[in-house]
Amino acid sequence: MSSDREQFERSWQPRLWIRVGALILIAAWLIAFIAGNDEEASVDFVLGEARTSLIWVILLSLLAGLVGGVLLSQLHRRRQARSSEASVETPEPISDGDE
Repeated sequence: MSSDREQFERSWQPRLWIRVGALILIAAWLIAFIAGNDEEASVDFVLGEARTSLIWVILLSLLAGLVGGVLLSQLHRRRQARSSEASVETPEPISDGDE
């Protein structure tokens, strides 16, 4: 009987079951989120207007914000790299004492 218990303890993987449970909860939340936001919404662009499901408006706004955030962070990173390159001091020329 103790060998069955030892076999169970070796095969039991709590991290795996926690991950599976978390994935199930996330999937259930996503399904509820999509089902709760299925009504039509009107999006007014400058040059036109479109009617679409509210979930698409939310997801496209999330995507646009994500892409904009990544691009802005890359721009900031590039500017910091340029400013650190410009702040590097050039060494003074070595004088030969003829002054």
